[in-house]
Amino acid sequence: MEIIKSNNAKGMVITLKGRLDTNTAPELETFLEKDLETLNTLTLELMELTYISSAGLRVILSLHKALSKRNGLYIAHPREEVLEVFDMTGFSSFLNIEE
Repeated sequence: MEIIKSNNAKGMVITLKGRLDTNTAPELETFLEKDLETLNTLTLELMELTYISSAGLRVILSLHKALSKRNGLYIAHPREEVLEVFDMTGFSSFLNIEE
């Protein structure tokens, strides 16, 4: 998986490319660890994320909980396959998804 960090008007943007699974979820957690305490808004750009497993969902849930008392977590442009996983698991009901 490739992780690209940038900023927009809302705050930090993390673009994920490839697969977010058991092997790569710890990489994302480590990547965000130092910024999470001071982060107010995070957008995950998922246009090029081709697969998400339960380990990836766990990381997203953790980010959602950590940022829920601040400006929040936003999911931008998830692919159809990833959006289906969010729908099937109920994540669509509480995530801020921008298609």
